[in-house]
Amino acid sequence: MNFKDLNLSHRILDALEKENYSVPTPIQEQAIPIVLSGRDLLGCAQTGTGKTAAFAVPVLQHLINSEEKSEPRKIRSLILTPTRELAVQIYENFRSYGRYTRLHTCVVFGGVSQKMQVEKLRRGVDILVATPGRLNDLMNQGYVHLENVEILVLDEADRMLDMGFIADVKKIIAKIPKKRQTLLFSATMPKEIEEMVNTILVDPAKVEITPPATTVDMIDQSIYFVDKDNKRKLLAHLLEDRSIRSALVFTRTKHGADRVVKDLERANINAQAIHGNKSQNARQTALNSFKNGSIRVLVATDIAARGIDIEELSCVFNYDLPEVPETYVHRIGRTGRAGLSGTAVSFCCIDEKSDLRSIQKLIGKTIPVVEDNPYPMLITTPTPKSELRRRRSAPPAAEPRRKAYAPREAAGKNGAFETAKGKPPVKKYTDKPKWKKSYSRKG
Repeated sequence: MNFKDLNLSHRILDALEKENYSVPTPIQEQAIPIVLSGRDLLGCAQTGTGKTAAFAVPVLQHLINSEEKSEPRKIRSLILTPTRELAVQIYENFRSYGRYTRLHTCVVFGGVSQKMQVEKLRRGVDILVATPGRLNDLMNQGYVHLENVEILVLDEADRMLDMGFIADVKKIIAKIPKKRQTLLFSATMPKEIEEMVNTILVDPAKVEITPPATTVDMIDQSIYFVDKDNKRKLLAHLLEDRSIRSALVFTRTKHGADRVVKDLERANINAQAIHGNKSQNARQTALNSFKNGSIRVLVATDIAARGIDIEELSCVFNYDLPEVPETYVHRIGRTGRAGLSGTAVSFCCIDEKSDLRSIQKLIGKTIPVVEDNPYPMLITTPTPKSELRRRRSAPPAAEPRRKAYAPREAAGKNGAFETAKGKPPVKKYTDKPKWKKSYSRKG
């Protein structure tokens, strides 16, 4: 089968041809006809299998079939996604697939000024791609109205649950007409997603290309047992291999990502970090530098696990193993995309062995251990769980500050000022300091 067999508009087919799309992937082949028929859909497929085109192409086709001439344009399709990077990626895909149509697409997300987004919304859009937080803000300000939405898409629905967006998503769905078509896509299918399906989908068709939470077979996975303090040395050592053309390194925390970048720079390895404390412009600049090859290493928190689509990504490093095993699947899914091979290397210290067991149980296989390790694990006594919880919940250490003195408030006895903390310090004075020399005037 090819895209011409799916009864698509020649305008969409021409755009797909320009993108060098000829044969649909399995998720696209099964999902597109269902969406075109008007049914609700639950799609479950691994990352890198073409889920975005599986909903973007039929959404464009539906809007072309029922194209309206009214001005200003009204939002007729809404795509919700958890991260800014993924929102931008979906927006760019809609622009590419719909380049020969007259449909207008807009993307809104937080972390940047809303001025340009509001201006574009005022001109009118047909398709809105949004993150839940910013969309709710714009709705509350009266800039977004959803009463004309015909198709709702929830992309990476499981990730929206992980990031605590479920309350925002429910508020948004309450503003959308009940008579609509709803598409829900997810790479994993936790219990919470199944409960959500029953509340927002009506008699949905289900497309499941691979079992939930399985890893791509083309990815070569391996693991190093290494002490926590030696992870930075091992990472620098492995990155000396110039065959690793591009590397995406995942850390558990934001300050951990910044620390890894500093360690790599000390080893003369050019790297940049991307995480939630960075501005959107800084994040986009780092991502673009990584994509165009200006930097070889990008260090990220899990904010990037769903929002980065990099062609021919050479290797993914799990510097810290994730506490949620499904996150491992999304991380390594950044490589081995579109049928290409990839490499995923993980570091495991003694305190992460339980996380490793959970990951291997989820994926149904044992990850091979690399024995040729220049920094073998020496610490074999796990840290107490109470101490681990304290460390993981504690904020990063702040920079040392100079001692701040309390202001003076009121005068006490003999004109001495008392401080805010109480009595003034006691000082002894002599009539004539020892260092002061006396002079006499001769007359």
